[in-house]
Amino acid sequence: MLRKIVTALIVIPLAIVIIAFAVANRQIVTVSFDPFSSDQPAAFVTLPLYQVVITVLIIGVVIGGLASWLGRGGWRRTVRRLEREAHELRTKLAAFEGRNEEATIIPAERKPPPRLKLKPPVS
Repeated sequence: MLRKIVTALIVIPLAIVIIAFAVANRQIVTVSFDPFSSDQPAAFVTLPLYQVVITVLIIGVVIGGLASWLGRGGWRRTVRRLEREAHELRTKLAAFEGRNEEATIIPAERKPPPRLKLKPPVS
């Protein structure tokens, strides 16, 4: 429930800002992909400004997420290895505990350990 409230508190204002930005920036702009000729570009796109900005933001989020995911690859590999080792150790422990149940000593039959005999302190 709290998660839905927090999401609504973030998404609603963000949507209002995006809609206001789109309405205020409807001017047509030309985005050129030709670094050598600014007068007659070989590759260009004509779009409203808000579409250009929103598209660039989306591309930035995707590239940032991909870079973060690739950067965490070593950690994911380590976690998988440690989970595999933990599973193997749990399996060995279960097998070990299963074998020792037959040879368990009853606590009443067990003798207490011998007491240490200490000399009194010298003053």
